[in-house]
Amino acid sequence: MTPVVDIWVYLTDEPLLWLTATVLAYAVGDRAFRASGRKTYVNPVLIAMLLLGAVLLATGTTYEVYFDGAQFVHFLLGPATVALAVPLYTNRSHILRTALPMLAALVAGGLTAMLTGLGVGWALGLRGEVLLSLAPKSATSPIAIGVAEAIGGIPSLTAALVILTGILGAVIVTPLYDALGVRDYRARGFATGASASGIGTARAFQVDPVAGAFAGIAMGLNALFTALATPLVVGWLF
Repeated sequence: MTPVVDIWVYLTDEPLLWLTATVLAYAVGDRAFRASGRKTYVNPVLIAMLLLGAVLLATGTTYEVYFDGAQFVHFLLGPATVALAVPLYTNRSHILRTALPMLAALVAGGLTAMLTGLGVGWALGLRGEVLLSLAPKSATSPIAIGVAEAIGGIPSLTAALVILTGILGAVIVTPLYDALGVRDYRARGFATGASASGIGTARAFQVDPVAGAFAGIAMGLNALFTALATPLVVGWLF
């Protein structure tokens, strides 16, 4: 066993190990998602998260060690967020025609996401920086992390909450919209992007291109709204 242990110790010192593990875990999740016929509950991000969590737990690897490799994937979140300008520009005619309803939906949805998160957390006994970490949970990760840091939250906790919110949204949005009788893919996409950030937006693109485009628009606008409104709401409440 000594050579195996020596090889493992050597590999754990290399950032490439955890970068590769992250990509492979997502590849497995995506393969399972496709094999299931794209069922919403077989979410590739959720599967990848569970696989990586199991590996880290089994090997006793700390988050800091893992992030030394995963930071290269994390870095891409910034460019991906900036790239949201593409669907905004491509669908500018739709945006201009529906600007007022989208603005109303954005404000209502953004405030609801913030206030319900803070309200539920307060009711469950959360206080201080843990409670503040809940406020930007519906924004895309790079924005949410920056907002959490600015308002005194815990950025890493906020990042985890963003992912969990996105996964939950991606799993339930399609059956929920069907049950509510929401047929307009513009409305479905916008609501998904505003509430479930990137993971929800990816799900919207899988369902319909129009839904995906409006989810991308909502995700970008909600990121801007969250960055501007969260410090004001938190300052007013606390």
